[in-house]
Amino acid sequence: MTQGRPLLNRRLAEFGTTIFAEMSALAVRTGSINLGQGFPDTDGPEEIREAAVRALRAGHGNQYPPGPGIPELRTAIADHQQRFYGLPFDPDTEVLVTAGATEAIAAALLALLEPGDEVIAFEPFYDSYAACIAMAGAKRVPLTLRAPSFRPNLDELRTKITPRTHLLLLNTPHNPTGMVLTAEEQSAIAALAIEHDLLVVTDEVYEHLVHEGTHRPVAALPGMRERTVTIGSAGKTFSFTGWKVGWVTANGPLVSAVRTAKQYLTYVSAGPFQYAIAEALRLPDTYFDSFRADLRRKRDLLGDGLRAAGFEVYEPQGTYFITTDISPFGEKDAYAFCRALPERCGVVAVPNSVFYDTPDVGRSQVRFTFCKRDDVLQEAVGRLRRLAS
Repeated sequence: MTQGRPLLNRRLAEFGTTIFAEMSALAVRTGSINLGQGFPDTDGPEEIREAAVRALRAGHGNQYPPGPGIPELRTAIADHQQRFYGLPFDPDTEVLVTAGATEAIAAALLALLEPGDEVIAFEPFYDSYAACIAMAGAKRVPLTLRAPSFRPNLDELRTKITPRTHLLLLNTPHNPTGMVLTAEEQSAIAALAIEHDLLVVTDEVYEHLVHEGTHRPVAALPGMRERTVTIGSAGKTFSFTGWKVGWVTANGPLVSAVRTAKQYLTYVSAGPFQYAIAEALRLPDTYFDSFRADLRRKRDLLGDGLRAAGFEVYEPQGTYFITTDISPFGEKDAYAFCRALPERCGVVAVPNSVFYDTPDVGRSQVRFTFCKRDDVLQEAVGRLRRLAS
């Protein structure tokens, strides 16, 4: 290539097409049921969709919205954090609207990291974590979550902290394993962050999808608000993943730093949808309760079907994903298994091995999503039973 150098920045050389794009394309090509990528197959509340239509027709957000996000949405986000967690945030200085959680992650890591910094993150990683850490020139340090419980080893966490460690990247509820940090685990992690003066970026997009236990923001712990960037998103909670409305809440200096990076990524996005999500965040508790109960029921429907089909199932405490193990089928390579699954029974899943730096740990793990209609899940379960025959 030009001057004998590869076109792709060497920091991104290990990254290619995301597994979600690859497996979703495979689903389309084979006409399979897609239980790989985490998007619902029905829209969210009708009144919220109509709110977006009203905004479009009224000309609200059709031109550039304010860089930090429209005031109505920033206020609604601050009110949400106060309503559910008792966490006060100033909507003018401590809230930032982003193009989904993915941009929030990228902006936070690009803003807060220097080349050579070390970032400790739960492994398996959500795929954008590794890429964003690499783009910042930092080094990811995995804290491996192991089946069947996927609990973090806090003694191991302590040993991984070095003078170069600058940031802990947390994800609770955790994608892909469904692990939800306990109060005791959060307190221990917070103590380490304070002891070593570490920043914390915490991805809490599944905050309203906790099936066992309760969600507790890391920023709510003593001494953590001033060092924690909390990331949220409307896509998972309201089933409008295509709108790409996410946010950051943190103290003023942290939000200012993240905003500096964010303004050179998308600058602004999702203008009319911001007005709709401002209304969504004010939905009554009954919405959030019924949404969670419906997903818990779907979790059980798919989980029971996967067990009947022969999978070892690791029941998730949160999110809308189930991690399974294919060893009972005499299989060891999750990637090969997922590539062949559409032809074998017309279902697409995702191999967890791609989310590990140490792929042997997750070599036989396969992730399925259950944020689909009941009839789709029932059909998928019926197809997967062919594996046991």
